[in-house]
Amino acid sequence: MSEVKISAEPRTEFGKGGARRTRRAGKVPAVLYGHGEKPKHIALPAREFAAAIRKGGANQLFAIEVSDGTQVLALPKAIQRDPIRDSFEHVDLLLVRRGEKVTVDVPVQLTGEAARDTLIVHDHDTLSVTADATKVPDHLEASIEGLEAGSQVTAADVELPSGVELAADADQTVASVTAAPTAEQLEATLPEIETPATEAEEAAEGAETAEAGETPAAEGAESTEAKTEA
Repeated sequence: MSEVKISAEPRTEFGKGGARRTRRAGKVPAVLYGHGEKPKHIALPAREFAAAIRKGGANQLFAIEVSDGTQVLALPKAIQRDPIRDSFEHVDLLLVRRGEKVTVDVPVQLTGEAARDTLIVHDHDTLSVTADATKVPDHLEASIEGLEAGSQVTAADVELPSGVELAADADQTVASVTAAPTAEQLEATLPEIETPATEAEEAAEGAETAEAGETPAAEGAESTEAKTEA
């Protein structure tokens, strides 16, 4: 993964109030730490940072140039997002050096198609690996091509690029293949729902009730007429 150059400014305001003012100014509050150095609080341009993450993923390598003259390489360690605005609230950046090995979680993408009438459960969508800080892959791939129900894909089955080593347990389940439920099974799990009567049905029932109610009245009228004639 190629590094992205991004500018930054030292941040002197801290706390929730300072962070809000930083975000209102179109910047993302961030902190640089690692290598035993004192944490450095900075502000990153929000648009440039968001564009880099969209393209390179959460493990995008940044070449950061701070306005005070500091130049460092860093990887995002923790990213806080606002789920409603889909914006970045805060970023923790880990200082790295060229040639240094780092352990990171990389997204796993499933490729291919499993056998017919199966369902895929993606048990773990990331995998912990160790790689050169400047060569962290943006994703890993695991094939599910032709797998039958009951099959599993483990961490050991995931394809690793050259120079990338597995840090997770090799037996960790990445994906499971299960049999798809039949139509009868799905129907059996659905709750019974009473179908509401349509307006036509309600009108018909009302007419029947009305006719039933008129019958005694009609019979009573006939009895009265008979008595009168007598």
